[in-house]
Amino acid sequence: MEKEIRLLPLREAKTIAMKEEMQEAFQHGFQSYYKEDNQWQVLPDKDFYQSLEAEGAEVYEAIDTDGLRVGGAIIAIDSAEHRGELSFLYVKVGVQSKGIGQGIWKAIERLHPEVEVWETCTPYFDRRNIHFYINRLGFHAVEFFNEHHPDPHMPEQFDQEDGLFRFEKRMAD
Repeated sequence: MEKEIRLLPLREAKTIAMKEEMQEAFQHGFQSYYKEDNQWQVLPDKDFYQSLEAEGAEVYEAIDTDGLRVGGAIIAIDSAEHRGELSFLYVKVGVQSKGIGQGIWKAIERLHPEVEVWETCTPYFDRRNIHFYINRLGFHAVEFFNEHHPDPHMPEQFDQEDGLFRFEKRMAD
């Protein structure tokens, strides 16, 4: 069930708190798949800050009906091409599986009705995310980046066996 979520532009003073919540949420998902004690950081600081500085970047905190931050998102909009990139979407640890992620996404769609195609990526191991993007939000897997087919924007990404799905969502006319 989708929750009613408001998106507020992130104030600079809240950037570190949002980064830490996002890192905790992504790490939690990673550790639910890789049960052993693994010290690999899923979302390094540099990736978070790169997304904040990307051309067309917009950063939002997701606020529920009680006024609490329950997650957030970083997107980048290319208005000339009518394309949007979902860099990161997270739901705080402890409030997942309550429709918050869907609520965040629907609020993003309402903010940018001009976007015709949305794009995002997620790691191959994260079945929960794959389910969310395909079955809940209507994205389609369109490419699989791996050591044999690296992402041309991040060729250094594959110094390991991991892969990354690229998803697209074409909006209805």
